[in-house]
Amino acid sequence: MNQTDPVVVVATMEAAEGKETQVEEALRTAVRAVHAEPGCERYALHRDAKSPTTFVMVEKWASGPALGAHGKGAALAELGKALDGLLAKPMDVQLLTPLPDGDGRLGAL
Repeated sequence: MNQTDPVVVVATMEAAEGKETQVEEALRTAVRAVHAEPGCERYALHRDAKSPTTFVMVEKWASGPALGAHGKGAALAELGKALDGLLAKPMDVQLLTPLPDGDGRLGAL
């Protein structure tokens, strides 16, 4: 991956039983803060339709350095503190390299 290429991230979090509301609130707070970060092109929260304890954040960053700055930023540090003890297992984070094709609006995030 070239450092100037966009990066897509899919982060999956499973709330501990009974902690779904607290996890959702922490993630919603993070969304609002992260949207202001340089290089953030998408930071969108979702809930798994089949598992109400599972949350998925779909992210798009302008570049590897922008994602790196996000990883060291205040919003992610605060999110880590807010989620402490609320997750059933460690967060699963996938870094993806976009492979756009077809219609530019439809073939890439």
